[in-house]
Amino acid sequence: MKTLVLDPGFIPVKVITWRRALCMSIIEKVEVLASYEREVRTISTIFRAPAVVRLLGVVRARPQLVRFSRRNVYLRDNHRCQYCGDSFSDSELTLDHVVPRVSGGKTSWTNVVAACGSCNRRKGGRTPEQAGLHLRTHPRRPQWSPLAVTQRLPDHDVPELWRAWIFQ
Repeated sequence: MKTLVLDPGFIPVKVITWRRALCMSIIEKVEVLASYEREVRTISTIFRAPAVVRLLGVVRARPQLVRFSRRNVYLRDNHRCQYCGDSFSDSELTLDHVVPRVSGGKTSWTNVVAACGSCNRRKGGRTPEQAGLHLRTHPRRPQWSPLAVTQRLPDHDVPELWRAWIFQ
């Protein structure tokens, strides 16, 4: 279970573990706005696991970089094969290196795209031009924040308790 963190103005900032959020609420750094049903018991007290918390202090804005991962590449490419343009589920997509690794291509935001299995096999260890394929969009580092990922997820992946603060 994860906890959504809001700034003092109720704007989503990041997602943390519920354990960290519980510790922050105990030392009064956050206000708990919504809780999960899960209970955490100590010898003398029962706490509910926080689902949404609001920071009580001032937050320094830091740019958050989107980490490179399979899931984030699929989100960046909107679950579409970058060669044929069709939509696929996570299990049907693969990662494809535009400049193949055998030719010195790196695994980075600017060289990896989502591709369906048939297009990836058709391309093989060649560049798109050599394989006669057209790249629909050129890969680049995403501009959205890691928190914005929750807005790109299917509805069933976002906890119900977060919806009031994310989908406004």
